[in-house]
Amino acid sequence: MKNATILHEANEFVKKGDYESFLAYCTQDTKWVFVGDRILEGRNKVRQYMKEFYVEPPVFTVEKTIEDGSHVTVTGEISLKTANGTTNHYDYCDIWRFDNGKIAELKAFVIEKKP
Repeated sequence: MKNATILHEANEFVKKGDYESFLAYCTQDTKWVFVGDRILEGRNKVRQYMKEFYVEPPVFTVEKTIEDGSHVTVTGEISLKTANGTTNHYDYCDIWRFDNGKIAELKAFVIEKKP
């Protein structure tokens, strides 16, 4: 299975709020870098992040997917509901690295859209 297909399949679980099924697609030592914000090291840190920031499942669209070897780059838009009930909208560019069919690393560039 191509890495892009694996990623999109995994993201379907995120859309449904089934984060544990998504995390099964990640290596134990997965590393997520949100440029200019934070670095998450390990599946448990990603789990904690999702519990904190995905109050409701995020709503996202994919504009473009580019696969090159073990890397998949995805651009699009994402909306996240906050704990106080407001929804923030972002543009993103994610660069995913795969290792043996599992998500090993993410480098995410996320920019909030201003009204």
